[in-house]
Amino acid sequence: MNLLESTIRKITGQDDAARKRARARLEQLIMPHWALGRLMDLAEDLAGITGSLNPPVKRKTIVTMAGDHGVVAEGVSAYPQEVTPQMVHGIVAGGAGVNALSRQAGASVVVVDMGVAGDLSELAAAGKIISRRIAAGTGNMARGAAMSREEAIRALEAGIDIACELGSNVDVFGTGDMGIGNTTPSSAIVSVLSGSPVADVTGRGTGVNDDQLEQKIRIIEKCIAVNQPDKNDGLDVLAKVGGFEIGGIAGLILGAASLKKPVVVDGFISTAGALIAHSIAPASADYMIAAHRSVEKGHRIALELLGKKPMIDLDLRLGEGTGAALVMNFVEAAVRILTEVATFEEASVSQADK
Repeated sequence: MNLLESTIRKITGQDDAARKRARARLEQLIMPHWALGRLMDLAEDLAGITGSLNPPVKRKTIVTMAGDHGVVAEGVSAYPQEVTPQMVHGIVAGGAGVNALSRQAGASVVVVDMGVAGDLSELAAAGKIISRRIAAGTGNMARGAAMSREEAIRALEAGIDIACELGSNVDVFGTGDMGIGNTTPSSAIVSVLSGSPVADVTGRGTGVNDDQLEQKIRIIEKCIAVNQPDKNDGLDVLAKVGGFEIGGIAGLILGAASLKKPVVVDGFISTAGALIAHSIAPASADYMIAAHRSVEKGHRIALELLGKKPMIDLDLRLGEGTGAALVMNFVEAAVRILTEVATFEEASVSQADK
């Protein structure tokens, strides 16, 4: 049995007893019934995920998976591929959007090279990034599979391994991505798994113009036609029209679920990874917290497929893990509501007439 198979076997649903205890307490807090709405829903979820009425959430880490995509050669991005390693250096230097928002949230940032088309060996040797490099970017999926099935398994197991490596020092994981062109495989994944037309799930990514958007849609349709991914096999979808960093994100989610730790799923690319994880192990969705709704048009469909309602909607489209970092604040707030707000009995406050 390989790591992927053994991890899937460990993933079970939330702790129903803990959820019930949390709900019973939340329903007795000194406020009108469920007056803090989605934060109370989140508190109940966190209790179910961790099996505790005092869910541990202090130690927070955003894992930003980086990888490049051969399909960029088809003109699907407004930026050249060299931007991916440049942005990895920017994150390592602490100057990217994810760094600023993670510092505010008290979260650390870990960057993983899953397959960047650039030499990051010095950063890896210095311990500034983790290298789980599979290849220098995926194949051009407009001409064949993005990767082999074996490489797809390696990508998933890399993410699982990182979750397990970091897990002893992390209470809450957040997902992030870095990779020029990665909205293209993400749109392909959402189209295949949802059955939606490509045009309905494809947005402008890094800001392509109208002509480039039409080209992007045509290329994704070609990728799906050329590769014929099996929508009932998440591993096949990942291999044929996915990305190394998307596989790493999916693996991280599977690993977090196997450890019964919450994982805050960032934007469109991360949600494509979440769809792969859900396809492989449906119970993993119980451990996902949807951070935000991206302006990428396919994100709404992807979230609906997971049965998730995002915590915020701020017209974000950066990726990196920025939305996940923002929502780490809500995670901590939800736990404080559960653990610090008094019940009617504790505060000797009269309840509303029934």
